[in-house]
Amino acid sequence: MLLRLVPESTDIKFISMRKIAFVVSAAMLLASAVLFFTRGLNYGIDFRGGVNLYMQSEGGPADITEIRSVVSGLVEGKAKVKQFGDDTDVEIGIRRQSGGSDGQNEALKTVRAALAEAMPNLKFQSAEVIGPQVSGELKRDGMIAVISAVFFVLLYIWVRFEWQFGLGAVVALLHDVMLTIGFFSLTGLEFNLSIVAALLTIVGYSLNDTVVVYDRVRENVRKFRKKSMIDVLDISLNQTLSRTMMTSITTLIALLALFFLGGAVIKGFSAAMIWGVFVGTYSSVFIASPMLLTFKLQREAMLMDDDKNDPTVDKSKPTVLDHL
Repeated sequence: MLLRLVPESTDIKFISMRKIAFVVSAAMLLASAVLFFTRGLNYGIDFRGGVNLYMQSEGGPADITEIRSVVSGLVEGKAKVKQFGDDTDVEIGIRRQSGGSDGQNEALKTVRAALAEAMPNLKFQSAEVIGPQVSGELKRDGMIAVISAVFFVLLYIWVRFEWQFGLGAVVALLHDVMLTIGFFSLTGLEFNLSIVAALLTIVGYSLNDTVVVYDRVRENVRKFRKKSMIDVLDISLNQTLSRTMMTSITTLIALLALFFLGGAVIKGFSAAMIWGVFVGTYSSVFIASPMLLTFKLQREAMLMDDDKNDPTVDKSKPTVLDHL
């Protein structure tokens, strides 16, 4: 059924829409940058420092609403209460308090004492304190992980294809990462280590889509020598459109299930991935592919010496200018 969502043969002129797409992307990137530098990100305890307190309810599910009511106003900032694992398990996040480690320990004692008095059935399990040095290292390591992933993508694509493919893929990946950061700045969703994992996953998802299109472009450049590069790109995008839509739709079904049924623990991750599927699919079609024209990809560099023995290759020369 899903296979028929996209006709077997389409003739959409994607490349002719590249200028509109570039303007839209530039506007979204500018908005993301403005949001990031004005509103910033709602960093979680992983990056800001603080205390994670783990409790377990005995005799029944934990009452999240009552726990929030008890801890409200006890510490600086708003304590975040959420379930994880079973419905009896509760995680309470307390942002970094003033007063250094003494302030952190005092906040932990205050919350534990208040919960023990108001809800005797709620038992303490464990606690982890994340100091400013650790949170700073986590933020730095997360940034290094994303930058390293993008760099090695550039290296991989450059070796496998031509340098224009590598730069096109990296521009698309940076586009996706920056728009995702803008999305979190706009929505105010918590930005923590799981979101860094989502960013790396988005990089992999978008790259997979892009490589599929690039592979088809390389094949069609050899096969349709008479056609212009614009026509070759349009043909390649239309030929991979069904696969792209199928991948996006099936991935979204799983992510939507996680978002609505997976609980608060993975809500941020699944929200980032849902957004990433949309921007990753968009960038593969409207950013990565048109960038080959922007970087003036030359078909001669991709023609193989044994093409003359390949009966599927069009041996005639192109009659239309490649770059319009």
